[in-house]
Amino acid sequence: MRIGAFELNEPLPELRDPHVFAMVRPWVDVGSVGTLTLNRLERFMGSKELGRLDRPGTFFDFTRYRPNMRLVDGKREVKIPNSIIRYAITEEGPDYLFLHLMEPHSNGEDYTDSILEVVNHFNVKRYCRLGAMYDAVPHTRPLLVTGSLGDVQQNRPVANFKVRQSTYQGPTTIMNLLSEGIEKADIESINFMVHLPQYVQLEEDYAGTSRMIEVLSSVYNNIPADLAPVRRGQRQYRELNSTLDRNAELKTLIQQMEAYYDAQLDSEDAGATESSSSSSTDGKPASETILSPEIERFLSELGGRLDTDPEE
Repeated sequence: MRIGAFELNEPLPELRDPHVFAMVRPWVDVGSVGTLTLNRLERFMGSKELGRLDRPGTFFDFTRYRPNMRLVDGKREVKIPNSIIRYAITEEGPDYLFLHLMEPHSNGEDYTDSILEVVNHFNVKRYCRLGAMYDAVPHTRPLLVTGSLGDVQQNRPVANFKVRQSTYQGPTTIMNLLSEGIEKADIESINFMVHLPQYVQLEEDYAGTSRMIEVLSSVYNNIPADLAPVRRGQRQYRELNSTLDRNAELKTLIQQMEAYYDAQLDSEDAGATESSSSSSTDGKPASETILSPEIERFLSELGGRLDTDPEE
């Protein structure tokens, strides 16, 4: 069955009060945190593929999202990058749609409209976007998670999770048309962003994935906290500690970042205004944030830009 630009497998499932978990690659999927989180949730809930774009080349530039060649039963096949939708049906509800989305290079309005058509077809009740961004945070502290909950209540508090409303203005991604469409359709919308150390840049960051699942489990009763790959994340960051021990300059810089991180949390706890001390839910560090020249230079040498916003 065709809905917008998506070809969905028939018969279509009957979903009960479905919630969406969505990630957008590569916009806010650094460390593959959104991808890894969705993959773990899908395996846990026994998800099935619902559909994918019929002609992904309508939206994606394949010189930027490269197709992959692979051998299947001795024959070469080309795997084309695509946006994929999966679903899971639970015993007590709600049911779930998992959106593995890619940022389009062309025809962005048609792309976001197609996603909204799928969301509206299944009468989605809640849309939850998951992601991660690089920030000036040390790996030696609990990773910060920011987001918005609207009227959704947490079942239990989670340390280092901050509810924040974005005030960013400026260049952005066409994917924000999707966010606007969700709001106009009066669909409940929440989002979570994990802040990862700028200087680590792992292809798959399991510490970030663990933090994301920890926060999700505080909102969703049917997502267990022990689903998080905690030990794997700890092992990744322990390996970084051994590198720090051999690099005195880097170790000093991390200590400065720890002091900055602690001061930021202390100022928030003391009731400081959000605009002078926080990062937005869309990932943009506040413009008033000032780090030492050593940290700024270090991040620059690693190819990072402290003031980069995922929307730009």
